[in-house]
Amino acid sequence: MATLFDSLELGRLTLPNRVTMAALTRSRAGRDGVPTQLHERYYAQRASMGLIVTEGVFPAVTSRAFPGQPGIETPEQIAGWRRVAKSVHDSGGRIFMQVMNGGRLSHASLLEGAEPAAPSALASGTAVRDFESRKECPVPRALDSEEMPRIIDEFRQAARNAIDAGMDGVEIHGANGYLLHQFLSPSSNHRDDAYGGSPQKRYRLVEEILRAVAEEIGADRLALRLSPQNNIQGIEESDTEDVRATYGGLLRAIEDLGLAYVSFLHAEPTGELITELSTHVRANGKTRVILNSGFGRITQREEAEQLVQHGDAVAVGRLAISNPDLVRRWQEELPVTAPDESTFYTGGERGYTDYPVYTVSS
Repeated sequence: MATLFDSLELGRLTLPNRVTMAALTRSRAGRDGVPTQLHERYYAQRASMGLIVTEGVFPAVTSRAFPGQPGIETPEQIAGWRRVAKSVHDSGGRIFMQVMNGGRLSHASLLEGAEPAAPSALASGTAVRDFESRKECPVPRALDSEEMPRIIDEFRQAARNAIDAGMDGVEIHGANGYLLHQFLSPSSNHRDDAYGGSPQKRYRLVEEILRAVAEEIGADRLALRLSPQNNIQGIEESDTEDVRATYGGLLRAIEDLGLAYVSFLHAEPTGELITELSTHVRANGKTRVILNSGFGRITQREEAEQLVQHGDAVAVGRLAISNPDLVRRWQEELPVTAPDESTFYTGGERGYTDYPVYTVSS
């Protein structure tokens, strides 16, 4: 039986342990979306994690989802991430970049005047914070079918930029209510063209993006994040059979690619649905499964040990924020530091790079 501290072959990498850092929104970039020295320090501090996945990064400013989000579009952003990747590698770590499009979960004030776009002209019913205040998410513009090649190419180019910046791989964000999740869910996708109306059509865009990115950087440097039934940010997936048809269909459709991994966020990550979907993921004998309980609760070591018996690795969020040396603390059964949630999105060093490693007091 695998343990949290066993090594794992994952795509082109060998992970020294199976405790991975989930993508975590931290809102520390400026309006220019350029990573700073704070980002370099923050990620390098956590290099002992088996794998680091960056916060969600926008491929184009017209897909930004929140203030403080970094991008991977401009030369300055690419150069910033190159420094981050070097810092992580110099510290002995491995790092994937998560690439995401916010879709309808945005506002024109975040998009430099552009109108948020989504599968259908349906508001999320949620709010978003821009550079000044909290605002209601507007009714988005429905994407034309002729725009899909542009969306696909933005992900492809972002992946190329990430690899050129020294990242070990790219995780495509298909979860948590953002654009690709909006296409997957029947509650947000009311299209009647080639990209909506049935499970196969709803997952078509995700499949096309994965194939384009795999061709660009290699499938063994590519991963996918999914959150079936994560009914947040305006998403509703209550029909279990439709969920099975959509996510199972997608995973069977991309089986031939041989992705590095698929990461699942679910309230019951060891339950029937994720166990079934994990079977599809592993069918090619190459792709790994990473499990994350998420849903606003802290993943403690005991739960992580259970998750690694069902998946190949576990994704940890909040405790990776407050314990840069989490792997050592868990392995040596040392006390862990609770995260200060009031500093998650506030900017600056506090609650970001000032969490200490464990030391024995004299």
